Amino acid sequence: MKLKESYIVLQDLRFHAYHGVLPQERLTGNDYVVNLRIGYDIGDAMLSDDVNDTLNYAEVCAFIGKTFTENRFDLIEAAAEHLCSRLLLAFPILEKIELELRKPQAPIPMDFEDVSVNMTRSWHKAYVAVGSNMGDSRQLIADGLAKLKKQENVRNFKESSLLVTKPYGPVEQDDFLNGCVTFETLLDPEKLLDLLHMIEAEANRERKIHWGPRTLDLDIIFYDKLVYESEDLVIPHVDMHNRSFVLTPLSELAPNYRHPVLGLTVKQMLDKVTEKEKK
Repeated sequence: MKLKESYIVLQDLRFHAYHGVLPQERLTGNDYVVNLRIGYDIGDAMLSDDVNDTLNYAEVCAFIGKTFTENRFDLIEAAAEHLCSRLLLAFPILEKIELELRKPQAPIPMDFEDVSVNMTRSWHKAYVAVGSNMGDSRQLIADGLAKLKKQENVRNFKESSLLVTKPYGPVEQDDFLNGCVTFETLLDPEKLLDLLHMIEAEANRERKIHWGPRTLDLDIIFYDKLVYESEDLVIPHVDMHNRSFVLTPLSELAPNYRHPVLGLTVKQMLDKVTEKEKK
């Protein structure tokens, strides 16, 4: 979490574009209004007073105009989502966008003042554990991480070293090769899980035996400071605080990262598990 947040606000940017479901909207277009609250770190610019250290909002406005008008969408929700993602990808200094897209001429058969969609999008910090104990584990891990790293919605990718560990759980099997990676992503947790499962499947991962052998295992450990549970996903990872093969490589990347539920740092959790394993 940043101690200070900084924003630039762009108010009432007006465009004529050809989004909409109705044929007439596609033909004649509609007027749209875009309002943006753009979050980024302005610390360097405040000290240097140098335009190269900040965001050129004239370039941002030109980019918005081009991006918003050169594509066509049925729904303003889709247009807004596309605009947010393109901005975050095009300007690396950006961290967060709060967007309002207004459609004051929407085809509604009654008097009304405005229709708008509002959304917030940002980069998120994820930590993912990686493991393998079938086939050429080192190559399988390298190939899987390369696929993850090259995703458009992933940036600032860092890897721990890999270590050989004993299997966890009651199933007798070969030793594992384990590590951890961290990166920033625009994907929400469920979409990130889908991506990881796709990469696992491409490595011929099969989910037949719980705690069993696998060609490639990619597990979300942390996602920002999120506490989340769904049918397919629990964040933070439910048993990570008891697993030295997760905590050891994770501590290389983020020893002071604090578990949002337990309140312990990665280093503190690792110390507890290490002490327990000695007994």
